[in-house]
Amino acid sequence: MPNTQDILRDADTIVFKIGSAILTNVATGQVNQEWLESFVDDIREIRDMGKKIVIVSSGAVALGRIDIGIAPDQRPSEIPLELKQAAAAVGQFYLFNAYFDELKKDDMKAAQILLTMSETEDWRMHLNARETITTLLDRGIIPIINENDTISTGEIRFGDNDKLAVRVGQMVEADAVVLLSTTDGLYRANPDVDPTAPFIPVVKTITENHVSIAGDAVAGLSTGGMKSKIEAAISATRAGIHLIITDGVKNGSLNALMHDPDKKNTLFTAEENRANARKTWIQSHLNPKGSVFVDEGAEKALDKGNSLLPIGVKSIDGEFDRGDVILIKNQYEETIGIGIAAFPTNELFMIIGRQSDDIPMILGYAGRTEVIHRNDLVLYDDPLQAIPNADH
Repeated sequence: MPNTQDILRDADTIVFKIGSAILTNVATGQVNQEWLESFVDDIREIRDMGKKIVIVSSGAVALGRIDIGIAPDQRPSEIPLELKQAAAAVGQFYLFNAYFDELKKDDMKAAQILLTMSETEDWRMHLNARETITTLLDRGIIPIINENDTISTGEIRFGDNDKLAVRVGQMVEADAVVLLSTTDGLYRANPDVDPTAPFIPVVKTITENHVSIAGDAVAGLSTGGMKSKIEAAISATRAGIHLIITDGVKNGSLNALMHDPDKKNTLFTAEENRANARKTWIQSHLNPKGSVFVDEGAEKALDKGNSLLPIGVKSIDGEFDRGDVILIKNQYEETIGIGIAAFPTNELFMIIGRQSDDIPMILGYAGRTEVIHRNDLVLYDDPLQAIPNADH
């Protein structure tokens, strides 16, 4: 049986995600300083073990809300966008300054990075962000990463830092992502409703049942809940990354997770076959631009490792350009894969159902003969793997 302590001991690079509800004091709107001091003590020990550390931290909106005049008990979903973005602009200073000062006490250096989904969904920008983070890690500097809430809106948002933590983990090819939360892991039912609900210590294969028992976010501070953590676990494990959920509220929680086998946590074990960096980036897209629906023959051809040809495409949904990432759906409208489109929507409409040899005559130029080249697509072994993209 996989063991959390063994996985963390053997890991070279670990991403730690910190939730707003444990970093901030909801009553005062300030950093929970005692907790942060304890957390940095744990981080120092992990660094001294020779590991590379990335911290993805929520808290900017929570720390800036009082200055902006937002009520402490107001849920994030109820805060007007302009106030939330203003709070993030104020709070991001408090957030990074707290980490910077505390890490500096232990002779550790920190760097601030703000990301948006649009930056990580663009291959070139993804590579640039990856190079920046890996350069910092190679020089022993700890990146403190948050979503750029001052400019992220609507469909270009990650929405919560659980997904951002996994995206960063994929960028740097981390071995594990640890979500420090207000819950100690996954139960078979909501433990607040059913105190007798059995705890789930290890998940080797994520099923629909795991998704169905996920709950909502903590009122007042959090934007994510157990559902977002399950979705993050799907993205992490299929990219070859272990994901761990544990209660991080108490001081020393991270140290206990590293060394104490009795420290409660849920471990989602990584799939064994890690994809290459480009395919990991493709399959982890959170905002595909559209979908193509394929016939049974095309689905079988894809299963054999072939490219998707226009003759196998039955219909299209959405507006996308050449180079955008789109979903591949079968005749039953199940998402079976994801890939990079070789044609924009208007041209693809002209060639679906046609032979590849007909493309130059139809479009008036000789270009690609595949709708999605086999090197630019990833197939899902199970439709459940597409849950993070369920809105599309």
